[in-house]
Amino acid sequence: MKFKKFKFKKVKSTNKTSIRIIKNLNCKYGMVVSDAQSMGRGQYGKKWISHKGNLFVSFFYELENINLSISKLTKINCLLVKKLLTNYYKKNITIKKPNDLLINKKKISGILQEVVSIFKKKFLIIGIGINIIKSPKINNYPTTNLKKLTNKTFKKADIENKLKLIFEKNLSKMYKIDKRLNK
Repeated sequence: MKFKKFKFKKVKSTNKTSIRIIKNLNCKYGMVVSDAQSMGRGQYGKKWISHKGNLFVSFFYELENINLSISKLTKINCLLVKKLLTNYYKKNITIKKPNDLLINKKKISGILQEVVSIFKKKFLIIGIGINIIKSPKINNYPTTNLKKLTNKTFKKADIENKLKLIFEKNLSKMYKIDKRLNK
């Protein structure tokens, strides 16, 4: 399963852009990446602070042949982002339910999932933010970033591509498992 990649300099939010792409291009599987977001969103209507140099990406795919609950999909998506982060940071990475990833009790990543119905089809949109070079300041919620943790510089494009491969491999597995269960 391959995600078509859509790359932008600036969008309001990668999730909103995903919805527009699904509607206008009739695309079933995609990855939206942007260098900047002017109106990034977090859980419960909170604003996602989008510092330049961090990763802002949304994956979207049709839920037609996937019969997993949203809570299971959330857990799977958190584990996929955790798998990506272990390529860059080898120590303990924890998941704070429902959708934040923490290192040393500080937020490094957040995920916003949305199910939308378009043309009578359901799609899952998974917005992911990862603090690569800068940590946003959030009241009563400590944050961190990969550069600070490792004293290394990372190419954002490499992180994007690794995340894309991880999601493609996982989605293919989910479809194969679901097809075997429904035979």
